[in-house]
Parts: sequence; C-alpha cells; structure tokens
Amino acid sequence: MAEERGDVAKGLDGQLRAAGIRPTRGRVAVLEELSREPDDATAQAIHRRLTAGRKRVGLATVYRALGDLSEAGVVDALSHRGAETCYRFCGAGHHHHLVCSECHRVIELTDCRLAGWLRRAGAAEGFVVTDHTLEAVGVCASCRS
Repeated sequence: MAEERGDVAKGLDGQLRAAGIRPTRGRVAVLEELSREPDDATAQAIHRRLTAGRKRVGLATVYRALGDLSEAGVVDALSHRGAETCYRFCGAGHHHHLVCSECHRVIELTDCRLAGWLRRAGAAEGFVVTDHTLEAVGVCASCRS
C-alpha cells in the first residue's frame, strides 16, 4: 500500500512538473488528496482530510496550492456551491461538467459541441471566442428517484 501511494505521488509530481509547477510537499499533498475525490471538494474539506490523515499542511497553503493548480490547468475550479469554490482533479483535454445540486456528484462531458455555436454567436457580436467552459447544475438520476 505504501509503495502504491509512492507511485501515485511520483505520477502527480510529474504532472505538476509538466504543468510548469514546482512540486512542493504541500502541492503534492493537496493534489494527492484531491485525486482521491470522485467528485469535487472545497479547500476547507481538503484541509480537514489532510489534517485528519496527520498531514501538517496549513489552510493558507491549501488555498494557495489550489489556486496555483487551477491557474496551471491541473485542477478545475467549480463555482456551483455559491460562496466557496470547489476543486476537481479532472481528465486532460477540453471538457465540461454536470454537477448535481443535491449530492454534488460531478460528471465530466468530453464531447463538446459548443465551439461552432459560440464562434457564430461571438462573430454576430463582433467578438472572437478563444475559449469556453460550461458547468451545468441540476439533479442527477439517483437524487431524483
């Protein structure tokens, strides 16, 4: 099990380096914890998990690490919970999110058909669209039943 965790940390370390981020102890710990989350988590939740696991990482370090990771595109920042941003360790490449407002399940959508529509809509307004993100909030099938 410890060897498996070491391999995970090495892989995350490599991802940080590839994104041009120095893999500090705090950043690797935050990313490792977030990689265990199937949906998303707030900085507060990540900090609680780290301290419960006996990792000595300050809350400010967690916020700073998440900001750096988000800015570099290593994690996605989601705003579906109102006041506090949630973070998700997503797959590579362009994608969007479906977020359940009840259970907070997050589903990645990799099949994007918005680019053409956005290009046309932007051109009609004299605007050149260079990028886009979509976060659709609703209720998943499990929560509706």
